[in-house]
Amino acid sequence: MGIFAKETKLTFIYIVLAFLFSVAIRMIWLYQFAGYEPFIFNSQFMINTNDGYYWAEGARDILAGFSQSNDLSAVGAAASELSAFFVKVLPFSFESIILYMPVFLGSLIVIPIILIGKSLENLELGFIAALLSSIAWSYYNRTMVGYFDTDMLNIVLPMFLLWSIIWAIKTNEDKYLIITAIDILIYRWWYPQSYSLELMLFGFILFYTLFFDRKNLYNYKFLAIMMLAMLNIDGYVRFFSVFAVFYMYKQKRFDRYVYYILAISVVLFFVSGGFAPIWMQLKGYVFKDAVSTSTDGMGLHFYSVMQTVREAGHIPFEMFANRISGHVVTFVLSVIGFIYLSYRHKIMLFALPMLGLGFLASVGGLRFTIYAVPVLSFGIAFLITEAARYMPNYRLKFLFIVVLTLAILYPNYKHVLDYKVPTVFNADEVKVLDELKGVAQREDYVISWWDYGYPIRYYSDVKTLIDGGKHDGSVNFPVSFMLTNPQDVSAKMARLDVEYTENGFIKIDTNLSNIEKMTKEYGFKDTNDFLLSLQTDLKLPKKTRDIYFYLPYRMLDIYPVVGTFSNIDLMNGDMKNQPLFYATKMFKQNENILNLGQGILFDLQSQILTIGNQKTSIKRFIQTSYDKNMKLHKELKISNPDADVTIIYMSNYNTFLVLDEKAYSSLYIQLMALEEYDKSLFEEVILTPHVKVYKLKI
Repeated sequence: MGIFAKETKLTFIYIVLAFLFSVAIRMIWLYQFAGYEPFIFNSQFMINTNDGYYWAEGARDILAGFSQSNDLSAVGAAASELSAFFVKVLPFSFESIILYMPVFLGSLIVIPIILIGKSLENLELGFIAALLSSIAWSYYNRTMVGYFDTDMLNIVLPMFLLWSIIWAIKTNEDKYLIITAIDILIYRWWYPQSYSLELMLFGFILFYTLFFDRKNLYNYKFLAIMMLAMLNIDGYVRFFSVFAVFYMYKQKRFDRYVYYILAISVVLFFVSGGFAPIWMQLKGYVFKDAVSTSTDGMGLHFYSVMQTVREAGHIPFEMFANRISGHVVTFVLSVIGFIYLSYRHKIMLFALPMLGLGFLASVGGLRFTIYAVPVLSFGIAFLITEAARYMPNYRLKFLFIVVLTLAILYPNYKHVLDYKVPTVFNADEVKVLDELKGVAQREDYVISWWDYGYPIRYYSDVKTLIDGGKHDGSVNFPVSFMLTNPQDVSAKMARLDVEYTENGFIKIDTNLSNIEKMTKEYGFKDTNDFLLSLQTDLKLPKKTRDIYFYLPYRMLDIYPVVGTFSNIDLMNGDMKNQPLFYATKMFKQNENILNLGQGILFDLQSQILTIGNQKTSIKRFIQTSYDKNMKLHKELKISNPDADVTIIYMSNYNTFLVLDEKAYSSLYIQLMALEEYDKSLFEEVILTPHVKVYKLKI
């Protein structure tokens, strides 16, 4: 009893130390930006992930007790519900809660890791693995202070699941049946996409049972209760099913029905959707195409958003290794160590599904590396503790473990110091949104690119057409079209898309995109002809709400990407020639030659622009500047009226733009960069150097 109590006490001490270490490391970001006003709003640091504003909006609306119809607020999402709960029970502000939740919830990962170490009778292994996992590149990046997203529990919960599976297989105790089932229920509540990992774990246990322990009735009980918890049906139904079956398992007389229960659960699995959710995820992250064909009657072609999402792209090996272990050497040793650990402790093979998901990053994108972090942390920790056994005395053993642990932690600690990510918006941008909240109504729409959708909804309490979750090619096309086309056709598309979107909530037809509906209802068979008709006096739908354009300076960085989504022939999927758009802050002047980088030179005297091997005259040169009252002034010089290229020097931003006529005449450039708006179509609402907001009149 004394040995057991000592081990329990030591386990608790390791958990507390590892947890405090994880929390302390995450406070470095706060220390680095202490007092930095651009990151602070409402007396608190703002969060640094766009998606966080989705959950924040849901929590805000839960606390308010209402949300308007079809506003896409995450009022039913677990992250929003848990956040709202914390705000109610803790004596901290809403802003503080969402800022610090990732710090404390993400640090909980040390608990299952150390408990798994205990199950392997090697607490030091668990402690070292917990320290490394808690601050490894990808895990830190997605659970740092301000990274308010589901990732703060997305690895914690499967690690608890892995721990309960290990103990269930090792002990065959009934309590682990219900613990595992509850963990799956919580995991699915928190993160519906957990379906894939749960099924892989189920498959490994099934394989283990059929080939190594097929006569053990406990394993079939375990499989059945896991499957019932995993079903793609209502959570409350799964909850009561799990507890009903667990009650039956406690009665010996029901043992004869165990196989029938398993068979029924498998049938229900296929009836409730089977592999469909997994296939959808694979299509999104692995089998992704640049152009997707819609399922509507016209078979329109749209540009796939997955081509532009960095976290879903291919990554080089060095980045892959660094994100998992902090260093390539540590990664290689971790792989070797995990193989050795699995050889010595076969039970660790149940961690392979998580490792497999982590390695999916090589084709699916960097977001998946987070799954491999804790698994491979066990590998390097095992090598360290095994090597330490050869030390001649306890003091040298302790010193050896400390030195090697610090060695593997240092590259990750260095990454934390260098990873100075900004908040999503700066304080000046948020002040604009806060002001807009007092102008716009909750049913009004604010149009901007999807990157800014969630923050706009959170701070201004309005509706958006696209956001971080609603941004496939068919919904991105109209917004891209509005931002990159002339004001007259853009204004018409804005009114059309908003009214068709709202009408779609009433008359639901999931097989038709707004563009297809517009094409058909205006009597066209070719969408290209419909788009051309926007240049005519087209009759627009009745106005039911106001529309605002939110045009931030920061969108300059992604303007070419924004344009890509509408720079496509919807009828055949062919990409059109990209308009000329080049923005730079890196330039230097040598006498009369202005070097803009990337092989682009401008002769100030002759007004000739050189792009690579081509020379061309420019149509106009414009310099913009703000006076002390933040009013924009423009100096225009016409060089060659027949030319196609314009150069804009935004002096206060120290930014040069090189544009062809299509990019120059776009709504974004005209309204944001130049404040040249058609007063019959738009009216200014808020104009600042950071953001321009205009209201649509039609």
